[in-house]
Amino acid sequence: MPSSVATLPLSLVLITQNAEAELAACLATVPFAAEIVIVDSGSTDGTRRIAESLGARFIEQPWLGFGSQKNVAITAAQNDWVLCLDADERISDALAQAIVAVFAQPESERAAAYALCRRNRFFDRWLSHGEGYPDWTVRLFDRRRARWSDDAVHEKVLVDGKTERLSGDLLHASAESLDAYLTKQNRYTTTQAERLFATGARTSGWQLFASPLARFFRFYFIKRGFLDGAAGFAHIAIGAFASFLKHAKLYALQKRGIEKSTQEKNSSDHSLS
Repeated sequence: MPSSVATLPLSLVLITQNAEAELAACLATVPFAAEIVIVDSGSTDGTRRIAESLGARFIEQPWLGFGSQKNVAITAAQNDWVLCLDADERISDALAQAIVAVFAQPESERAAAYALCRRNRFFDRWLSHGEGYPDWTVRLFDRRRARWSDDAVHEKVLVDGKTERLSGDLLHASAESLDAYLTKQNRYTTTQAERLFATGARTSGWQLFASPLARFFRFYFIKRGFLDGAAGFAHIAIGAFASFLKHAKLYALQKRGIEKSTQEKNSSDHSLS
């Protein structure tokens, strides 16, 4: 889309930390946003310099978890309509045209939120099947009728009203190394397990076995991830292993809780004797 396109009553919002390698390329794909709001959680690289050189409003905010951090960003926006992106995501030309078309409609005819079709890149291959595509995610919405959940990881947009899908791809052009990707999965599964345990969820030895197998079968065979070759296999296998890690960590928390409860009971019984 040409950079001379008219701006829309729309705020582009991002949360960042050390995103200097990705930020400029991301912002260049959204020339139609009336403003850019970036909420940063302590970057030590050139993220702030790049953001401000491109006209973004840069806000420093200590890390609150993904959902809460994103809610800070949409609250800071000057427009009620917000487009939420990550620094390693790009708006394709077809998706940009679809977004512009939304704002050509009277506001009364718009949905409350719009889901974008994210296409993931893994091992330098754009995935076309499995859990890599189509990966529908709500990113464009009216903040008066939608907001991010407060989940620390795997946050989602809570919508009061209709959600529609837009054509065109949201390109997730992550360039992180495999080591970094695995580290992130390890961190995410720890947070997930702790959240599940805190809400009273429990798992079992059967789920440790069945959950990763079911996930792999669904995405590799039913969703035809095998058509993406080695990249598809690796992406889905890591996702299945992450499912195992989540249940294993939850199981460990359960066992620790049982041991602590037993120790406290024994201590109480001893004090009464």
